Amino acid sequence: MEGQTMMTKLEGFAQQLVPANGIKIHTVTGGAGSPIVLLHGFPQTWWEWRHVMPLLSDRFRVVAMDLRGAGFSDCPQDGYDKVTLAEDVHEAMTALGHDRYAVCGHDIGGMVAVALAAKHRNAVTHLAVLDVPVPGWSEWEATAAKLWHFGFHMNRDLPERLIYSREHDYVSAFIAERIYDHNCYDPSDIAIFAKALAFPGRTRGSMEWYRAFATDHAAALEWKKHPLEMPVLALGGDQRFGSRMVPMLEEFAMDVTGGAIERCGHYVADEQPGEVAAALVRFLSPKGATD
Repeated sequence: MEGQTMMTKLEGFAQQLVPANGIKIHTVTGGAGSPIVLLHGFPQTWWEWRHVMPLLSDRFRVVAMDLRGAGFSDCPQDGYDKVTLAEDVHEAMTALGHDRYAVCGHDIGGMVAVALAAKHRNAVTHLAVLDVPVPGWSEWEATAAKLWHFGFHMNRDLPERLIYSREHDYVSAFIAERIYDHNCYDPSDIAIFAKALAFPGRTRGSMEWYRAFATDHAAALEWKKHPLEMPVLALGGDQRFGSRMVPMLEEFAMDVTGGAIERCGHYVADEQPGEVAAALVRFLSPKGATD
């Protein structure tokens, strides 16, 4: 692990493995202030937030994590439904000394963030969800049917077989399909995500996030009966889910703001990190305290 962590070292942030929910979760922590945890999507790791974290660390205690099944976190045989992933995050935050915290999730991490807010309402102070269709949404099934990779990843064993030894090809093509401005991505970052996906068990772990969708959708339909009361920020790229994020999250929560980020595709933290960080600062800071 030591040789690989040097590839993704971020100045001012410390990395450690934290016991949580029976496994170990890889966390990257820095900054000072009220805590916020950042949750990545597919096919990424905590490194997704590399541009956003330094922009938040002067105001907040920033914690980025690798989800179960990704990066340097454990990848056990089961536990990839979003409630279990959310419990991983909550127990890791508790182990780090944070009983109350904000959460921001993108893509799969956004699904986990919603589950976390729903299951730990007294712990989550603010919820931010970035560019992802959420299980339980009224348009979930129709939207999921249109996304080719949902069906592909849900197949048992086949994706692992086809992606094996072609991780760089798959990651680079996958991300390229969902980016608006291709100048925003450094090829070295593609290589970091591809190498992480090639770690033993990580492709399977990532696919299991998708194979749990039926369970996730059923659970989320129950959460919707009790709307979230904490403030919610719903953002997305104007070329992807941006225009749909606020009405989607309004099905789950009572206080939702946000909208679309211009000139942006799916990977909002990579493409428009300044906009994402500024939106989070405004969202999390007391009124009049963002100057």
